[in-house]
Amino acid sequence: MKKPFTIGITGGSGSGKTYFLQGLSSAFKANEICLISQDNYYKPRDQQPIDENGVKNFDLPVSIDREAFQIDLLKLKSGQSVSKTEYVFNNPMAEKKQLEFIAAPILVVEGLFVQYFEEISNELDLRIFIEAKDHVKLGRRIKRDQVERGYDIDDVLYRYQYHVMPVYEQLIEPLKHQADLVIPNNSKFERALDVLVGYLKSKLR
Repeated sequence: MKKPFTIGITGGSGSGKTYFLQGLSSAFKANEICLISQDNYYKPRDQQPIDENGVKNFDLPVSIDREAFQIDLLKLKSGQSVSKTEYVFNNPMAEKKQLEFIAAPILVVEGLFVQYFEEISNELDLRIFIEAKDHVKLGRRIKRDQVERGYDIDDVLYRYQYHVMPVYEQLIEPLKHQADLVIPNNSKFERALDVLVGYLKSKLR
């Protein structure tokens, strides 16, 4: 199998990476594209760092099992399939799924640290940074963390102020200047998505 064209998509928490990826995936057949997310490579809760107020911090590089993430990325690039248990954070209502990743000509690697981790970044053929204004990201974060992860509003706001933004400003935002493509996502991204889809379809041909 020819090595897949590998894309890394990053951006701040709440920048709209997941929604963008849904649009990207829908433009291709299932056997043409494979998406692997950093979100399923968080270390177990009991291994997560704790801040000075006793709150677990999931927004640090050490929160991710980067070795397992890299191993599975390399497997997919070599044509192997990968099986992974879904990570559901602390949501007691969520049922863990067994996820299956099948190697494909287009491989999309998504997550906060995919360009920060040098060993992951080195495997990328195209680096995309999705950005949005802070108030837009906060609104999306509140909606996601309350619905999908079971956090109350005070917890969401605390994490955003003391965990999310410091890491974004120090480690993630500077990566924007190393990206091949920066996509603003405050409201719409359809034109940028159309350009990317057209480019990737040309790669398939």
